[in-house]
Amino acid sequence: MIEISLEILNLHDDGFHPLVEVVAFNKLFKAVVDTGASRTVLDKSTVESYVDAETLLLSDKLSTGLGTDSMESYTLIIPELSLGDLKIHHFEAAILDLSTINTAYEKMEVTPVIGVIGGDILMKYGAVINYASQTLSFLKING
Repeated sequence: MIEISLEILNLHDDGFHPLVEVVAFNKLFKAVVDTGASRTVLDKSTVESYVDAETLLLSDKLSTGLGTDSMESYTLIIPELSLGDLKIHHFEAAILDLSTINTAYEKMEVTPVIGVIGGDILMKYGAVINYASQTLSFLKING
C-alpha cells in the first residue's frame, strides 16, 4: 500500500477539493483528485510549457463537462507520472484546456493545478480517499 498526503481545499461554502502533489515532466505540481472524472486530465497550456505542441495527438472524442457541451481534447503519453511512491510509466493522459479551473483558483489565491486525477488511476490502483486523515491510499501497487 502507498499512502500520500492530501491538501483539502475549502471552496468557501461551495464544497471541498482534495489536492495531491504529482510529479510530471520532472517537476512538482498539484492536481485535484476527482472521483467524478472518468479520466486523468492535464491542462493543455501547462503541458505545452514542457512538450512541443505537435506531440499532442488530437483525440477523436469530444470531452464534455467543465461548463461546456464539448471541447477539443488531445492525448499525450507521459513518460512517468508519480503520485508519492506510485510511479506510472508511459501514462496516456487526456489533455484539455483547464483554464476555467485555474482562473477560479487564482481568484481564491490558490496555486494553479496541472490537472485532475481521475477514475482511470483511482480505480486501477484501488484508491481510498480518507478526508479525516487527509490521505490518499493506493491498495493495488501493480495495477
